[in-house]
This record gives sequence, C-alpha cells and structure tokens, in this order.
Amino acid sequence: MNRSSRIKKSIGEHVFDTFNVVLMILLCLTTIYPFLYLLSLSLSSGNISLTKIHLFPPEFSLANYESVLSYGYIKTGFMNSIMRVVLGTVLELFFCLLVAYPLAKRYLPLRNFWTGIIVFTMFFSGGLIPSYILMRELHLMNSIWALVLPNLIPAFSMILIRNYIMSLPDSIEESAKIDGAGEFTILYKIIAPMITPILATVALWSIVGHWNAWFDSLLYSTSPEKQVLQVVMRNIIQQGDVTLEAGATSTVLSGSVNPTTIKAATIMITSLPVIAIYPFLQKYFVKGIMVGSLKG
Repeated sequence: MNRSSRIKKSIGEHVFDTFNVVLMILLCLTTIYPFLYLLSLSLSSGNISLTKIHLFPPEFSLANYESVLSYGYIKTGFMNSIMRVVLGTVLELFFCLLVAYPLAKRYLPLRNFWTGIIVFTMFFSGGLIPSYILMRELHLMNSIWALVLPNLIPAFSMILIRNYIMSLPDSIEESAKIDGAGEFTILYKIIAPMITPILATVALWSIVGHWNAWFDSLLYSTSPEKQVLQVVMRNIIQQGDVTLEAGATSTVLSGSVNPTTIKAATIMITSLPVIAIYPFLQKYFVKGIMVGSLKG
C-alpha cells in the first residue's frame, strides 16, 4: 500500500488518539506505582526516611523478607493456602459445570424455577451466626472443608458458565448423541473443552478469592497450624513485628528492619503468587466474560 492510498486522519482524530494514549499511560502509572513503592520499601533497610517517597531502595536489604519468612507459621500458612486454592478451584469448576450443564437445557423441567432459586442466594444468605453454627455442628471446625464447602458453587460463576453453554449450537450435542455419546461424555469431552475461556475466567476468580480470603479461616480455624497465609500475614501486619515460633521471642525491629518495611514485605509476599498466575489466564478473561454474559 503506497502512501497516497492511506487514510489521512484529521486534526481532531490525532488529538483524540493522543488523549487516549496519555490517559492510558496515566492509568498504568497509577496502577503500577503502589506496587513499586511497596517493593521499594520491602527491599529497603529500616534506616530509610519514611517521610520521602522512594521508587528505588536507597539502602538495599533483604532483612525484611528474612524476618517475615523466619516466622514459624509462614510455611504452614502457605501450604494451607495452596491446599485451599487448589482444592477449592478444582471442586468449584467441577460442581459449577455439573450444575450449569442441565440448567442450560431448555427441555429441563422447571428450569427457570431452579435457576431462580440459585440466583436468590446471590442476594440473601443465612448470615454469619447460622453459618458458624452449621460448621460447628458438622464438625468442620479446624478443617479445610469449612473453607471450601460454603463457596463450592458461586451463583454468579455458575450462571456465566450456563450462559456460555447456551451460546453453543444445539447441533453439537445432537451429533454426539447420534454417535452414541452419553450426557457425561458430551459434558466432559465435548462441552468442557469448548468453554475453556469461561472456565479459565471462573478459575481465576476462584484462585484470587480463595487466596485473598482470611475471615472464614479466622472464624473456623482456632488452631494456628490450620490458619491460611492471609491470617498469618494479617497478624504480622497488626503486630508490626515478627514473633518467632522458637522460644516465642520477638524480632528486634531496629537497624535493618522496622514495622513499615516489614508490612511492605508481608504485602508483597501475599500479592506476588496471584500476580504471577494472572498473565497465563488473562487471554481467556475478556472472551469468557463477553460470551458468558450475553444469553439469559
């Protein structure tokens, strides 16, 4: 294509494009700045001045991370969080898909009624005290199941998966049935691979939700060994120091570390795992949301 055949932009279009670029750059900076600031604090010595903003560590030090990672319950909290994320995400996808598939079929008796019952739970719940009593009576206290089972089938995620399945042509299922495939074969060998974008989107929500959750662990896990990483980090941030398990002595926060830099290192440790996972699922995010929200 030669230069004469190119479409020329007007002055207004150039101004509009420039405005969009500047706006996006500003939005990116406002998003990245807090992470850079916390990262700088977490990698700084405790002697730095906290009245100044540092985007780069003026005195590089790993003492903050060493202090946080030396806390006795960090390892158990991290393993509990990993177990919760993996178990919760896998079971959520399995059961959401199991519920969404029949609700996507127009010939299901009372389909709108069952869908309405599920949507009802998005707006009303039993409350905190009944939930606590239920977990206690089911003997799920200090158990990973108390953190996974209450959020096993999120209504919103299930509705998105249902709508995505409804957007698929009916001929796919009809062809599979002609070839002798059963319902479970159609669901897990044909439908599930075709709805990967929405499953990846729901998986991302589940991972972030389970990773960031702390209140239910604080409520249902009375033993420190059963608490998730977020509760452990919350204790560190509230206390402003790191209590070592051995001897139950407190780390002296003078010289190389201080409460502010300890808190910054704590936040970075809890944020980095989700940030590392997000790029691998981001490509499915927009497509999954758009298609899953179209049909009703």
